[in-house]
Amino acid sequence: MDSRKSLDATAIGLMLVLCLIWALQQIVLKHTAEDIAPIFQIALRSGLAACLVALFMRWRGERMRFSDGTAWPGAIAGSLFALEFFLVGEGLLHTSAAHMVVFLYTAPIFAALGLHLRLPSERLAPLQWVGIVLAFAGIAIAFFGREQGATPAPGNILWGDFLGLMAGAFWGATTVVIRTTSLSRAPASQTLMYQLLGAFVLLTALSMATGQVRFNPTQQVWASLAFHAVVVSFISFMVWFWLLRTYMASRLGVFSFLTPLFGILLGAWLLNERIEPSFLMGAFPVLLGIVLVSGHGWIAQALARVTGKTADKRAKTGTP
Repeated sequence: MDSRKSLDATAIGLMLVLCLIWALQQIVLKHTAEDIAPIFQIALRSGLAACLVALFMRWRGERMRFSDGTAWPGAIAGSLFALEFFLVGEGLLHTSAAHMVVFLYTAPIFAALGLHLRLPSERLAPLQWVGIVLAFAGIAIAFFGREQGATPAPGNILWGDFLGLMAGAFWGATTVVIRTTSLSRAPASQTLMYQLLGAFVLLTALSMATGQVRFNPTQQVWASLAFHAVVVSFISFMVWFWLLRTYMASRLGVFSFLTPLFGILLGAWLLNERIEPSFLMGAFPVLLGIVLVSGHGWIAQALARVTGKTADKRAKTGTP
């Protein structure tokens, strides 16, 4: 029997904070891009966060167990995780932080499609298919409804948005690997360590190969590294894994739409990013699609309760 709880005030409060933190990471990467290349910053933060996770595992008495069949899936998950953030870093050079966070958080859509193909227990419900159709319709509107004369040029934004969408696809693929391999039985800290090590090694190599090792050690850069390494890659992920162990995942997933929503608002407020009407028109069905895909179980239960109450009322009153 599943002992995980329904959401309470603690879970809701923590999810709101996590969504705000995850939205801020794109804003901070964009804000410090002139002093430190986004890809290089993500590589450094991953290495620092891996050290923190190693200390946490030592404190907990945990060890990396490469003989438990997780080494190969862990390498794949780490590589996909690294490629996701390589695309994020490259995309932020061409598009806005608000655009990036919306397209990156299409990951639940790609994860749902992948799990549908790999796990019989994860077959998509009709309501989820509606969500997927809405999300891809929104993506099409956001991509092809560009205004001429936008700054930067529409072609540059389109390329950055495409990289963000591909980053979301790689994130979704990472989720599928974790859910369908021996990583699903591994401790959360070990799974996170695989991803952080993969990101550190591969992104450091890619930064050097592409000449993106720019590092101007300003106070803002150090603050950004501390925020990304400690708050985002260590604390927020550990809290997220604790929430997944304590509360029902389907309930938590409904909050995923808040991160891109916060990203749009924070990009406009902190970076003075212009939000095009066509992008907003596309972002709305994308966010709605994410809600339907991630929270279909909760939504279906709520609809069933409403339908049941209506039927009971009709039965008592004798109305058809």
